[in-house]
Amino acid sequence: MKKLLCLSDIHICGPGETIIGLSPTKRLETVLEAATTAHPDAAALILLGDLTHHGTDVEYAELARILANIAIPIVPMLGNHDRRDAFLRAFPKAPQMPSGHIQQVQDIGRHRIITLDSLDGPPFEVGHHAGRICAARRAFLEHALDTRDGRQALVCIHHPPFETGIVGMDRIALADGPAFLDLLAQHGRVHLICGHIHRTMSGSARGVPWSMFKSPCHQGVLDLSQPNSHLSSNEPGAYGVVLLSDDGVVVHSEDVGLAGVRIFGGYSDDD
Repeated sequence: MKKLLCLSDIHICGPGETIIGLSPTKRLETVLEAATTAHPDAAALILLGDLTHHGTDVEYAELARILANIAIPIVPMLGNHDRRDAFLRAFPKAPQMPSGHIQQVQDIGRHRIITLDSLDGPPFEVGHHAGRICAARRAFLEHALDTRDGRQALVCIHHPPFETGIVGMDRIALADGPAFLDLLAQHGRVHLICGHIHRTMSGSARGVPWSMFKSPCHQGVLDLSQPNSHLSSNEPGAYGVVLLSDDGVVVHSEDVGLAGVRIFGGYSDDD
């Protein structure tokens, strides 16, 4: 079986900066070392959005430095904490649609990997973290599904198009999620991979199976009542391993390191 590595919600900050006392840089380096040592034969490393915390040039430069020695082909995606212009200044060779969105299609055997850009903007409103798939991005997805020649599709998007029960995060999910799910369900033979929630989760929505992974850095909290989308905890970081089988896909999540003392708290958009 061919193999993909997935990392979600990296949230790289500037050198020396932390989130709830954790260093996103150190956490990412630790998880990358574990993932690439255990799986050097991976066909690709998919970064599922929220590559940085504030979308600044300094943060993308730090991310580029960390990724520079990774031999596995890297497929970057954008989430709500990212900014396209700054990203492209650090990663000018990233696949880009004529509309400017960071999306691509890659065929691996009898599987088609479709990575989407769900960042809503510009303009970027302060405190707005929900996602969107505009007409141009939807047309890209439809074409990729229509032309796959019977391949199993692995569709990757940062924002989940379904409710998870975690109230704070459901309030900033993908806009028009039901229509997005209907599109996937109509085409069939699709497995959906999402980020954004900072938790290992799986399920199905409108008949579409989905999976998501924890962050290498800070993790989401299983709180089914609070509307706060910034609740975070210090738990082990993780990476995903997706096996492309003849029958479909197999999805694994691997924690890295010990949890130590669990720290619950939040961060603001200014952190």
